[in-house]
Amino acid sequence: MIKMLGAVLVIAAGTMAGWLKARQFANRPDQIRRLIQALKRLETEITYGFTPLPEALRRIGKQNHAPIRSILMKAAEGMDGQAGMTAQESLHKAIHEEWGHTAMKPAERDVLYQLAFSLGTSDRRDQLKHIETAVRQLEAEESAAREDQAKYEKMFRSLGLLTAALIVILIY
Repeated sequence: MIKMLGAVLVIAAGTMAGWLKARQFANRPDQIRRLIQALKRLETEITYGFTPLPEALRRIGKQNHAPIRSILMKAAEGMDGQAGMTAQESLHKAIHEEWGHTAMKPAERDVLYQLAFSLGTSDRRDQLKHIETAVRQLEAEESAAREDQAKYEKMFRSLGLLTAALIVILIY
């Protein structure tokens, strides 16, 4: 009876591990898409709203879901008068602290780091060009993420169950 319970627990744990890894492959393209939409909203705020950067990030953050929301809100908080950080410092800190909660990879993080160098330090036209470049790079990453999802999502679901079944067979 105890062996059977142990086998069920091992299979459940392996299956859950596989499903969690598969979920990362499913979440990554969606998070990249939401990040692209957030950057396009930021572009609109800069172009038409003439909104200060911290307020624009706060507005866009409120319209998003976690983890994009937490990155934008933390960046806006850092730019407020009390923290006294520049836009670049604040964005870098927010990305560094919140990136672990995303399913995105270092390539997307690097795009945001590069964008942070120009936000708040150049004129509107230059900032818009940098945002457009970041959006194009993220769209390419989204395409690659969708390909990875198609390749690996099913595989990891099955792999978790099969690995757990192999462990049960080897143990018993």
